[in-house]
Amino acid sequence: MNFNHKALFPETDNIELLQHQIVTKRDLLNFGNLLLNEIKNTNNTDTSSKQWLKSAEVRELLKISPGTLQNLRINGTLKYKRIGGIIYYNYEDIIKMLEK
Repeated sequence: MNFNHKALFPETDNIELLQHQIVTKRDLLNFGNLLLNEIKNTNNTDTSSKQWLKSAEVRELLKISPGTLQNLRINGTLKYKRIGGIIYYNYEDIIKMLEK
């Protein structure tokens, strides 16, 4: 993520001058606002662009029941990763399964 120094420090024309300056509360506030806007913009993704999907998202995408999804896991048709108590499915693996 590259920010334009003019967005962070509008009063500074030369980026070289920034190497010798102290960061102020105003600078931190500017950075926080830019970072928050960047996070908001990248968080607006739909299910098809996610790499890893949770079980509920996969069931909704495939329009299947929890039992059917469990059977796909058990018989090895659909690969998954368990992290803690949550099961994740790779979107590309779901597409490959549908193409077979």
